[in-house]
Amino acid sequence: MSDVHVKQCCARLYGSDFARMLLGESFHPGGVRLTERLGTLLGLTAECRVLDVASGQGTSAFYLAERFGCTVLGIDYSSASVELASAAAAARGVDGRVRFQAGDAEGLAVADGSFDAVLCECAFCTFPDKAAAAREFARVLRSGGGVGLSDLTRGPHLPAELEGLLAWVACIADAQPAAGYVEYLRAAGFRTGPVETHDDALLEMANQVRAKLLGAEIVAGLGKVDLAGFDLAGAKEMSRAAVAAIRQGALGYAIVHGRKMSAG
Repeated sequence: MSDVHVKQCCARLYGSDFARMLLGESFHPGGVRLTERLGTLLGLTAECRVLDVASGQGTSAFYLAERFGCTVLGIDYSSASVELASAAAAARGVDGRVRFQAGDAEGLAVADGSFDAVLCECAFCTFPDKAAAAREFARVLRSGGGVGLSDLTRGPHLPAELEGLLAWVACIADAQPAAGYVEYLRAAGFRTGPVETHDDALLEMANQVRAKLLGAEIVAGLGKVDLAGFDLAGAKEMSRAAVAAIRQGALGYAIVHGRKMSAG
């Protein structure tokens, strides 16, 4: 499976109406509650310039701008998501403070040292070259700037249902132990803070997805929605396995954050 294929599949799924139906407005565990926690850990203020990597349809970017008063640039691999987010920014009248553009986390088209904070929610684990993405986060931050990740964590062994392409686009197959994310950031030049675990948020979202998949199966059976091309049976089995893995401690969710160290 090529890196480009993985990125394209992720972008298509998370830019779809079906993803919005399953995941709601905020495509990560904990929703804006954990987005606010990241903003607090990063010390965001109205003077901050924030880069939201894998910004999706803009929910977190809008929340950060409203909650902390900062300016936000959202970057996402999906052009469709960028168009939707940009239209929402214009409709909200915040397109002067919140903007979106298409781009790749492993090669960010922004200037060196141009941001005070970088935020990436439930997406770092899907990047094929995580080390390159971490280096890009460091490059675009000013000295002393903050990085905040919230992401899935995993133990050494996962059931077979949690491998493969569907698991990739669900942010599972290449999730890392929390220590792995810490090491990526440290290798890129960050001084990291304490890791926070939020497994309860992951379990809540997984249970919600299971319920919505059941609902999707029902309405598809009644002919009210067309799920042609979507592996509903595979998604149901994967969601069941995910809930079991969370309860057994094999899957979790964590916040990892750090500060860019000065060159000297």
